[in-house]
Amino acid sequence: FMEALRSRDGIAALALEFTILTATRTGEVIGAQWKEFDLKKALWTIPEERMKAGKEHEVPLPSQAVEIIKKLEITKEGDYVFPGLTSETHLSSGGMDALLERMERNDATVHGFRSTFRVWAAEKTRFEREVIEHALAHQLKDKAEAAYLRSTMLPKRKKLMIAWAKYCFGMPLKPSDLIS
Repeated sequence: FMEALRSRDGIAALALEFTILTATRTGEVIGAQWKEFDLKKALWTIPEERMKAGKEHEVPLPSQAVEIIKKLEITKEGDYVFPGLTSETHLSSGGMDALLERMERNDATVHGFRSTFRVWAAEKTRFEREVIEHALAHQLKDKAEAAYLRSTMLPKRKKLMIAWAKYCFGMPLKPSDLIS
């Protein structure tokens, strides 16, 4: 799938690839603004007002995701990384869905890639559940656990996202890649 996706041109294709690589939500990606990225640290900080849980979320970026941002930076015009029809707007919320339709992939949804990430991480890696849930920006259901677990586990999540990117592109993974 990723090979077919990479053969496509356009903002929607880049946005979908970025969405998959970061395991983020459509709204988080299409609303992404240049000021949220620190490419030297390979980090994307999504502000709380754009997060479902209402809390700022740091996303460690694998090198393939950084490449996408750098590619788009060349033609940067407005505030949005994934622009819409004008530089003042972002890609529409249906843009990536429409791309999947054009690719004749009625077996996939944009949000489904988050689920794919979750299943892959649980079944094929030995990363702790909390690391995986943090990567997805999920709130811990156990309020006491959430109160004590204040770390964002960024180094472990970075390793997880690098392993996910390797998996997405069929790159070889060593056992040490799959454990925090």
